[in-house]
Amino acid sequence: MSEFSGTGRGRELASAAALQGSLAKMDRYALYVGLDVHKATIAVAVSRPGRGEPEYRGEVAHTPKAVRKLVEQLSRETGGEQMLWCYEAGPCGYGLYRQLLSLGQDCEVVAPPSRERVKTDRRDALKLSRKLRAGELTRVWVPDVEQEAMRDFSRCRGDLKGQQQKARQQLNAFVLRHGHHWPRGKSRWTQAHWHWLEGLEFAHPWQHDVLREYLEAVRSASERLGALERQMLTEALPQWSLAPVVDSLIALRGVDRIAAVTLLAELGDISRFDSPRELMGYLGLVPCVHDSGQRRGRHGRITRAGNGHARRILVESAWSYRFPARQTAHLVRKARQASNEAKTIAWRAQRRLCGRYRALTAAGKNQKVVCVAVARELVGFIWDIVRHEIPKVSRA
Repeated sequence: MSEFSGTGRGRELASAAALQGSLAKMDRYALYVGLDVHKATIAVAVSRPGRGEPEYRGEVAHTPKAVRKLVEQLSRETGGEQMLWCYEAGPCGYGLYRQLLSLGQDCEVVAPPSRERVKTDRRDALKLSRKLRAGELTRVWVPDVEQEAMRDFSRCRGDLKGQQQKARQQLNAFVLRHGHHWPRGKSRWTQAHWHWLEGLEFAHPWQHDVLREYLEAVRSASERLGALERQMLTEALPQWSLAPVVDSLIALRGVDRIAAVTLLAELGDISRFDSPRELMGYLGLVPCVHDSGQRRGRHGRITRAGNGHARRILVESAWSYRFPARQTAHLVRKARQASNEAKTIAWRAQRRLCGRYRALTAAGKNQKVVCVAVARELVGFIWDIVRHEIPKVSRA
């Protein structure tokens, strides 16, 4: 992932380099194997170097034994030469990827295509094999076992948070249907709010039972969420290799420990991106561009490509920059364990993004649009902090 000049000469050089890389890739492997992976079966298609049509090999069971047998069979056909395998990222995870690597094969997990009108296992396997040989597939980053475990922890926390929000919404909807509502402008889910909910009166005794069940659902969801967050921050985080990077990221305004863990769990070592612009595009925070013929390019809404969990956290964090830039006691205390470089970058980010928020708001932009624009620029400062901290983690 390297940037190149926007000039015609730069595009020519980039195209030539891509073509040479594709040709080298075609000469390197004896077979290009496309796999359409499902829970119980795997559809297999193979392509040989050159321009020949791919060949469909049928389905095999999605078990380690069947995959090992398939690898041995294709290895005998190629005389033990190297093969390149691929399958689309999906609900089956990375177990197949890791097994193929352990068997001495090269494998890529690729981004799934946009929705198609005609879709069968046979077509998908043939298409994957053909595009793999041509070098037209987008390879996705595969986390290691530790990274995937922390990501599962983070996503479980997100699921429990969603359950808590749903339980709260159901309770609020119930009391509103019967003419009760909490005064506007007062904080919900405080001790006073709970006392108010528990003291509500209804026309029928059964409705008190309904209220009690809704209250218990909210309490249960909140307790489960709190217990998981404590376990994640006190037990799992100290053992994680990226824990020092988390300590530096929370120096940023709007980024707490939960947000930093979620970002790094979803994205891993984001210093693998050559520039912040690439990371912004990966997260889907850049606008779509409509440009055709002699018409000047028109920017639309953001692409929303890439990781939605990380994008949501960034947009939530961006809301805090609506206030003026200042070093509060909370921010100083929060950044106590951050490195000096991270503190300097965080203060530079605060001055830049707070001013950016005010300028866009004064220009009449919608607040949601402003928040997304601030989140896009926040990505650059996060990338800068991680770029400074990752070498320290590697040396340790």
